[in-house]
Amino acid sequence: MWYFAWMLGVGFAILFAILNAMWGENEEARDAAFASRGLPPDPGTDSPVGH
Repeated sequence: MWYFAWMLGVGFAILFAILNAMWGENEEARDAAFASRGLPPDPGTDSPVGH
């Protein structure tokens, strides 16, 4: 059964890599959208000056 745990781990690693790449693409697009409107980049919700 070790192979099941190994494949599950590899699957989650691949899923994490894909989600991380998608998040990075979204960050770049969001920053570009803010810049095209002449606004500073969004500080995010965890920033003291954020929402």
